Amino acid sequence: MSNLTNRDSSFGTTIREILQADCQSCFGLCCTALNIVASSDFAMDKPAGKPCSNLKEDYSCQIHSKLRKSGYKGCTVFDCLGAGQQVSQVTFKGQDWRQSREHAEKMFQVFPIMEQLYEMIAYVAEALSYPVDDTLHEQLLVQLEQLQQATELDANSLLALDIIAIRMPVNALLLKTSEQMRQQLVKGKTSPKLNQRGADWMGKNFKGKDLRATDLRGSYLIAANLQGANLQGVDFIGADMRDTNLRGADLSTSLFLTQMQINAAQGDSTTKLPSYIKRPAHWQ
Repeated sequence: MSNLTNRDSSFGTTIREILQADCQSCFGLCCTALNIVASSDFAMDKPAGKPCSNLKEDYSCQIHSKLRKSGYKGCTVFDCLGAGQQVSQVTFKGQDWRQSREHAEKMFQVFPIMEQLYEMIAYVAEALSYPVDDTLHEQLLVQLEQLQQATELDANSLLALDIIAIRMPVNALLLKTSEQMRQQLVKGKTSPKLNQRGADWMGKNFKGKDLRATDLRGSYLIAANLQGANLQGVDFIGADMRDTNLRGADLSTSLFLTQMQINAAQGDSTTKLPSYIKRPAHWQ
């Protein structure tokens, strides 16, 4: 993963777009390392460290083509951004946990840590693609380099990381980025209505509404109707978007939107998405 070295925003965009999972280079870590609780998203309980019963010997999924129909909607939502192949091929140098059982437990512990590092890298890289001020840009560059260096650590060093301490400065910079970008969109004008951080919009109807530059960080949008809404410049960090209706909505310049959020939502061919987000195959 290349470091950013100048003010060209395309570097940030490029890094954000290449953060994609390559399941063929991973040893089924999301199907093994993570704890799963039976719910509407998963058809069974599975403790952390135990392989899913649908995981084949070659680490492919035997029900991949019918996950949703089989009660595994959550599997079609999950996105590690490439953390899985980093752990499999770099941290553990291609050592298969089935063949190297002494590494298995440690590999399963490292994966969630790497996943969080990759999530932060994605957010910071996205922030670097925006026209923020020079001071903030330089701070983001430093943060990105530190995060990238962390992904190259050995397993023991990764397990010793204080993820909460790492998140704090990242979160502060992302907040500054959000404020600058949303203020640019509304030309410096502020309104209490734009601050909806942590709002409970579950099941509420905002069809066709102009919600530009709204701060929806950490909000609950479960089954909310945002069909045809203008969501340009909306900050979606941490928002719960399960079954959010995004049909015809404009999220083309939404801030800090993730593939998992989009995978969990409902949309169609008229939904406008950022360049780094793939249109889910299950959208109708």
